[in-house]
Amino acid sequence: MRFVEWAQNDIAVAPDFHKRILFSDEAHFWLNGYVSKQNCRIWSEANPQVYVETPLHPEKLTVWCALWAGGILLQKR
Repeated sequence: MRFVEWAQNDIAVAPDFHKRILFSDEAHFWLNGYVSKQNCRIWSEANPQVYVETPLHPEKLTVWCALWAGGILLQKR
């Protein structure tokens, strides 16, 4: 409710308020095939106790993206 009230108040002051909203997220892609258990759940019926050891700091690519009324912003690290 507080968010809706805040948004309604800002829309009353600035009619183009929706154009100022920016949605962003980032994702990490490991280059060695490792899948983060925080982002993806893999269930195995054959042997759920099996795990794969991975290096402490594997090579990865981080992608950050933001969407807003002016377009899409994209950054790769």
